Order: sequence, then C-alpha cells, then structure tokens
Amino acid sequence: MSLKDLLEEDRLKQHKTSREEIDNLIAVYERDLADSQIEHMSIDRRFATAYSAALMMARAALAASGYRASGEGAHYTTIHSLAYTIGLDANTINKFNKFRKKRNISDYEMAGMVSYQELDEAIALAQNLHKIVVAWFNSNHPELIK
Repeated sequence: MSLKDLLEEDRLKQHKTSREEIDNLIAVYERDLADSQIEHMSIDRRFATAYSAALMMARAALAASGYRASGEGAHYTTIHSLAYTIGLDANTINKFNKFRKKRNISDYEMAGMVSYQELDEAIALAQNLHKIVVAWFNSNHPELIK
C-alpha cells in the first residue's frame, strides 16, 4: 500500500497545500492540546481534543505530501497515511487508531469510557507526533513551516 494506492482507491484526493494551511493546522493542534489539559472538562472531552490535536499533525503531513483524505473513513485514512508520509511505526499507528475508535464511542455512543491513563497516552501521542512532524517538515518541507 502507498499514498498512490490510496489515491487510486479514492480514499485520498490530490491537494496543493500552503504555508497558511499548515500554520492553521498547527494552530488547531496547539488549541486542542491546550484544551485537552483543562481539568474542569470531562475526561471524554479532553481525550477527544487530544485525539484531534494528533489528527491535525497527521493532516498537516498528508497535506504537505500533496493529499487530503476524502469520503467515509477519512480519519482512518489520515492516521494510516502516517506510515507513508513520515514513516511512523506500526505500533504508534495502531495505538492512534485505537484512540480513534474510543473517541468515536465516547462521542457518539457512551460517556465515561476513557480512563486517565488513556487521556495521558493520547496527550503524549499528540505531543510526540507534533515533535516528529515538525522535524519532518524542517527536513522535507521547510518552506511550509515557521
């Protein structure tokens, strides 16, 4: 599987990004990471914002690679594209995908499913992904990042 394969399966669309778009995605990451640490919010909501922060970094890497996810399963595709954009390891991708599933359940089906440990892990994932993606930008697309 590759980004080209995902494009041919219509799970990706070609996309020309800009520095402004990348700046905006990073700004959303920063907002969501900060919101994930607001103690008076529910754990479920904090978890969802930590997940969103991580997803923004995956979207930024995908956009810089010339694509955006489309259609049903866009979050799934964006997460799994990290293997092809920044070379993220399968274990981290699998953990991120588990968080996607848990976020879906806690957002749409059942409250109170997220533990403090899972919240901490989601925040750590977002922070680590930010570090990796920014380093990748600096090496591969310095024109797109401050």
